Order: sequence, then structure tokens, then C-alpha cells
Amino acid sequence: MMVPENRPLADFLPTLTIKAKDFAIELTGHNVVEKDLRGESGITGEHVENNQAIRKVLLERGVKPEALPPAEDVKKVERKLASDEKKLLQDVKKR
Repeated sequence: MMVPENRPLADFLPTLTIKAKDFAIELTGHNVVEKDLRGESGITGEHVENNQAIRKVLLERGVKPEALPPAEDVKKVERKLASDEKKLLQDVKKR
């Protein structure tokens, strides 16, 4: 992924990658309760296994996460949203 070195990778993650990571986290949370996991090593191991399983599914479906194009820069989206909000507020005040 073409991400500037001084920026976090998470600021450019494609939606598919975010959803995959979110699913792994949710699955871990579910399994922690279901399997009554306790302690850092057990929970960490479960989380790693879930991430590996989800990566395997993605690869089986022809999706290589590191080959996905970067999403739009989160900071750029935040600036655009702030600008749009300002414009909306100005339009409302004009009415």
C-alpha cells in the first residue's frame, strides 16, 4: 500500500480490511465468553487464530489485503466533512 511513512496505516485502510479486522475482534470477544478464556496469552492466542482464519478466507476468495489499493486519507475526509458542515450551517443561517 502506498502510505506516507509518517502516517499510520490505519488512516488508509480499505473498508474491506476494516470490516475483516472488526469481524476478527468481534469473534474474539464472542469466543472469550464462550470458551471462558482468561489471561492475556489465551485471549491473544484466540485473537491471532481469528485473524489468521479471516485472512485465509480472504485469500481463498481472491483478496490479498496488502494488495488492496489504499482508501482515501482519513484526514482528508475529516477536513472535507468539516468544510461541508460549515457550508451547511452557513446555508441554514442565510434562510
